[in-house]
Amino acid sequence: MQVTVIDYGVGNLRSLRRGLERAGATVTESSDPAEIAVSEALVLPGVGAFGECVRNSRPFHDALVEAAEDTPVLGICVGLQLMYSESTEGADGGTIDGLDLLSGRVRRLPAEMTMPHMGWNELAVERDHPIVEGIDDGDYAYFVHSYAAAADRQAVASCDYGFDFAAVAASEAGNVMGTQFHPEKSGETGLRLLANFVKYARAFRSRQPARRAE
Repeated sequence: MQVTVIDYGVGNLRSLRRGLERAGATVTESSDPAEIAVSEALVLPGVGAFGECVRNSRPFHDALVEAAEDTPVLGICVGLQLMYSESTEGADGGTIDGLDLLSGRVRRLPAEMTMPHMGWNELAVERDHPIVEGIDDGDYAYFVHSYAAAADRQAVASCDYGFDFAAVAASEAGNVMGTQFHPEKSGETGLRLLANFVKYARAFRSRQPARRAE
């Protein structure tokens, strides 16, 4: 199973690559729109500020959005946030547009919370999806963030500190998904999630025609 980790200078690629390889994936790193367009599966990492990630990722936005129509895509941390419609981070009272692969707004954690929030928190599984197979209520994952999207109908798993937010989310079609936590830093829970993504992508791709460069 070939998985492309999108490299645009804002992710912990080494640990992520090792986790995906442990799950049986053949991993490449690229930010080339042409390679993204024909990848079997995609992972969009992200750390830092939303606006910076938007700027750095803009050259491949169109390719990623088009690929997401028929390709498994996993966003991690700010990578998940980029998938939403918009974010209030760095917007001076307004919002900054995201990729709109998931509907909703990313907003700052409540002011009474220590930020950035860094630490282990319990997950609550909200609905069935292959990405959380074998992950149970009360399992812990490692978070580093100050912003999140509310736990709405797209939430597959939630977490509660300050407000209920989406710890794992997925689109209605199911092939676009993401985690607010860092699976590559979340021990066995994180490794299980990465393995679930590779398993899902393999099954998904087996039902689809091979992607070809045009």
